This record gives sequence, C-alpha cells and structure tokens, in this order.
Amino acid sequence: MKILVGISHPKHALMFKNPINELTKNFHEIEVVAVEKEITEYLLKQFGIPYTVIGKNQPKLYRKLAALPKWEYLTFKIAREFKPDIFIGRALPHLAHVSAIFRKPFILFEDTEHATKVQKICLPFADVVVTPDCYKRSFKGKHIRFKGYYELAYLHPKYFEPDPSVLDDLGLSKDDKFVVIRFVSWSAVHDIGQRGVGLKMKRAYVSKLEKYGKIFILSEREIEKEFEKYKLRILPEKFHSLLYYAQLYIGEGGSTATEAAILGTPSIHVSSTAKYCGNFEDLHKNYRLIYTFSDDRQALEKAIEILEDPDSKRKWRRRREKMLKEKIDVTAFMTNFIENFPESFYELREKELEDKCSQGF
Repeated sequence: MKILVGISHPKHALMFKNPINELTKNFHEIEVVAVEKEITEYLLKQFGIPYTVIGKNQPKLYRKLAALPKWEYLTFKIAREFKPDIFIGRALPHLAHVSAIFRKPFILFEDTEHATKVQKICLPFADVVVTPDCYKRSFKGKHIRFKGYYELAYLHPKYFEPDPSVLDDLGLSKDDKFVVIRFVSWSAVHDIGQRGVGLKMKRAYVSKLEKYGKIFILSEREIEKEFEKYKLRILPEKFHSLLYYAQLYIGEGGSTATEAAILGTPSIHVSSTAKYCGNFEDLHKNYRLIYTFSDDRQALEKAIEILEDPDSKRKWRRRREKMLKEKIDVTAFMTNFIENFPESFYELREKELEDKCSQGF
C-alpha cells in the first residue's frame, strides 16, 4: 500500500514517527509532504524519514491562506506521481482537498478541540476522524476513539527511554532540581484570540521558581533579552529526556504540558484554551498528572505548592504508572488502523455500537 503522510508541526513528526517505521517494516511505501515549522524538518532528518518540503508555516492567518494554493498544488503534484492509496495526517487543508481530488481515503488524526476553523475546511473531506476517547467533540458517523493520547505514540516506555546524558550536557546531576518553562508564539489558527503568560508574570515565574532549582526556558518566539541566560540550549531530540528528569514543567505549550504529565513530571498548563481540551481534563481528573489555569498567577501558586512538596516527583511517577496501565499502545493502534483501513473502521464502529447496546442506549 502507498501512504501519503502530511506533517506540518514538530508534534506531527513525533506522533507519526513510530507508525511510519512500523508501516515501512511491513513493506508499505510512505511519502511525506512537510510544511516547515520550528524544528519539523530537523526531526524528520533525525528520524531518517524521507520527505518533501512544500512550504513554510506562516504566522498570520491571511498569510496562511495566501500560501495554501501553493501547498495544494505541490501536494497534488507529488500525489499524481506517487499515486497513494490513502492519505493520513492532522487537519491539513492541502491534504484533505488533494485526497478528495484523487478520490482516495483521508484518515484525520485529531486531538485539538478548539481548532474548529481548520477542521471546518478539512472535515467534509475526511473519511474518518480518529481521536482520544476523552475528546470532547463528536463527529457522528465518521468518528473513532481510542483509549490514550497521541503523545503516547512516542513517549510510551515501549518506544521511549530517557537519555541521562542530557544532564551532563547541562552540567547537572540526577539529584539537581530544575524547572522547565515554555512560551508559545500564539500564531496558530486555533490560538487566535487566546492568551497565556504576560511579561510581568514571566518575571515573577523566574524570580519565584529559581529558588527551587535551575530554570530553563524555551520559547517559540524570540525570547526577551532579560531571560536570555535561562534559554535552553540542547539538541532537540534530547528535550523529552530533560522533561523526564525535571522537577516541574510550567508553560503555555499544551503538547509539552501533556508530554510532561505522561513522563511523570508535575505539569502546569497556562492558557485560556485549556478548558476546551479533553486530554487535559482526563489527565487531571483521572490521574492528577496535570493542572490547567487560565490565570497565570494561580498557575504560579500551584507551581510553588508542588515544589514545596519533597515527595511530588514520586507521587507523579506512581500516578503515571496507573495511567500507563489503563491506556493502549497508541503506535500499534495507529499502525493497525491505517494498515487495515477501511475494515478497521467498520470493526471498531461495530464494537462501539455493541458496547452502547449493552449499556442500554
């Protein structure tokens, strides 16, 4: 089978990495079309995944719309030559539209509830939408849910082992305490009108939290000069290892907050979008692995409370073990679903209906 994969964000490269490897081992042909954003291209190179860049992410909505015709043309050109049997990716308009032109199935893997603008463009062309079971929205007739999070596709212990050399790179020992802080650019379509941490509170975060350990800051946008000395400087592929050893993560990055929680690191997400997302709710209510705040001051208070508890890291590790026991192997699920589509879709839909009948619906 020939599979065309769309990737336009570092997280997409991470979540599709292992399924691509498994599908390649099973003798399927993979073609990746990539829109460069931050370290997307770097990661694809590190993972040894061949790809073709069709453009660069644009920070403003009008520029994204202006770039779309080029992305669609180049995707069409690649698909015409590759002749894919199926398209897979996130809610990417160029992927959705070209799949429809070639009348081939499009599997949309989604987990961002508030990305409604781009979903409206893509959903009519998707044959199925695959989401975590905690996803708050419903796409009747074409919706499949799984018991897990996409971050588990690359951070489950079966696929990820922390590399302690990252501590040596930063002059740290396993006993050293440190906090990771992340700020985002707020340039995604689903970020329009949303907010995170203001400059005054950024200063408060650093001054208050560095009493408990070293501070490392990473930022999508250019960091303010006063925080330059805290800027994280490591190889990108070692970031999740650093996150694993951290005493705390706090920041605006939703994916990073989820990653920290899944790795068993106390995690605080600061964003006005957090209330929309089922994965944050699931990780908080069922496992107490993450806290979400729209108020940046309340987030800081919770961070201090966690850091004041000398047993917090051990608590999170125990909660992580409970979570891992209750979630599936997401890589295996994605690989099987793609490889056996559309039969995999019909089987899961039938099982879902049977479960509803047995519960009296």
